[in-house]
Amino acid sequence: MNTVTVDLGRRSYDILIEEQLLDKAGACIAGLRPQGATAIVTNATVAPLYAARLAAALTHAGFTTAVIELPDGEQYKTHDQLQRLYSGMLAAGLDRQSLLIALGGGVIGDMAGFAAATYMRGVTFIQIPTTLLAQVDSSIGGKTGVNLPEGKNLVGAFYQPLMVLIDPQVLKTLPARQLQSGAAEVVKSAIIHDAKFFDYLEQNTSGIAAASMPVLKNVIATCCSIKALITSRDETEQGIRAFLNFGHTIGHAIETLTEYASYTHGEAVAIGMAASAHLSCRLGLCKKSDAERLISLLRNIGLPTALPCFSAPAYVDAVLKDKKKTADALNMVFMKEIGTVCIRTTAAQELSELLVNEFSL
Repeated sequence: MNTVTVDLGRRSYDILIEEQLLDKAGACIAGLRPQGATAIVTNATVAPLYAARLAAALTHAGFTTAVIELPDGEQYKTHDQLQRLYSGMLAAGLDRQSLLIALGGGVIGDMAGFAAATYMRGVTFIQIPTTLLAQVDSSIGGKTGVNLPEGKNLVGAFYQPLMVLIDPQVLKTLPARQLQSGAAEVVKSAIIHDAKFFDYLEQNTSGIAAASMPVLKNVIATCCSIKALITSRDETEQGIRAFLNFGHTIGHAIETLTEYASYTHGEAVAIGMAASAHLSCRLGLCKKSDAERLISLLRNIGLPTALPCFSAPAYVDAVLKDKKKTADALNMVFMKEIGTVCIRTTAAQELSELLVNEFSL
């Protein structure tokens, strides 16, 4: 078993990575000695595949477990569904000693984590991510929340899980598009921190597409180590953790402008990374050849890189609702080279001019 530790003092926790770990989840969780009732939060897609299997593993370990099922999709990451989740937790008899388990992708992990942070002023929770995107990124680091109509993740909290359990075998049932979507966050990890890992990805795109277990296990472990290192140094995003937002400012704007109907999160981030690479070149921050390598890798994985045709003012209006803005400016992440990024404060007017000049929006 591969173990990665997120070092946060008394709130430190382990990320366990192993094939067939879902069947051992009960024993892993029992070792933490949680008390009270337990509930699994999942969605309508994951529940038929894995909820009964996880519940059986928990029952075998002595837990009494309820299953709370939510609709599947980013469009359901709302206050209405959060209220439904709270009601399900009450119906399951959860109290302040209880345990909530998130079984699903990033939406389920974010919503369950936020519910755990706020239900009865805080209950413990565990992440069991079932998508590549969640396994390499969103299940780690304690970012939780829900969307507002005006923008993504505008209501949330930093709330760390008790443990993260990753079973790469569950990715075998993941649709190709979702596997590609998760690969966007994999590429992001390499761009911001690890040039050698980027080289590895260039050489193993076919292994990712084919869901090769040796490739996926290496990818997951490497990304988890990068995310754990950055989170351990900057839990609440006051410094280097902001590097993890590379591609996300424009990506979130794309999701908002398309009402979460046209692109997966990873696809939007891929477009955001490609756009950020172009803008980094225009600003003289990175070489054109490095930007082209990034865009080529994204395309080889099967991810989109073309910016949707909204006006520059529409993009600026959307990004100004981003959590990372300060007054009338944004702290945006730009490329310097493969494996290195920087944060640059960019005024709204400057961003608008950059978008017009680079993309003729």
